[in-house]
Amino acid sequence: MNARIEPSLDASLDPSPHRSDHAGFAPTMPPEIVHRPAPASRSAYRRFVPLTTRWADNDAYGHLNNVVYYQLFDSAVNGLLVEAGALDIAHGEAIGLVVETHCNYFASLAFPQAVEAGIRVVSIGRSSVRYEVGIFAAGAHESAARGHVVHVYVDRQTRRPVPLPPPLQAIAKALQ
Repeated sequence: MNARIEPSLDASLDPSPHRSDHAGFAPTMPPEIVHRPAPASRSAYRRFVPLTTRWADNDAYGHLNNVVYYQLFDSAVNGLLVEAGALDIAHGEAIGLVVETHCNYFASLAFPQAVEAGIRVVSIGRSSVRYEVGIFAAGAHESAARGHVVHVYVDRQTRRPVPLPPPLQAIAKALQ
């Protein structure tokens, strides 16, 4: 699903990473600069959340549309926080706003298919948490997709950042 950037045959002749071999094409990058993400294994994650796909999740190509993975990320992270009592989406004083997301895709998933989201926390700030999420076909060893979501926790009324509430700190630390 991710295109690999191939260096030109004469890349060694010009070490500049900004050289373009053809007018209108992107610059050619030396092979040592190219980074190709890889699927994550189940052991990379602290908790797993079962999720369901829906008929509407399939796109014209017969697999889950890319935006669905972001919805799965949100459902997994927020569902886990609600279940742990760390997030009250209806009445809590602090709410989490998404300030950054990213996803890499490795294998197709489709409706109907059981999936699981692996979750871990890699960074806890004063008012923010970075959650890394892997989406797996149920029981699969490697992720079909993986990415991250960064939440900044803010006051519900003022929308200004607030320190992480103790229950949220506890679950974030448990997921590290």
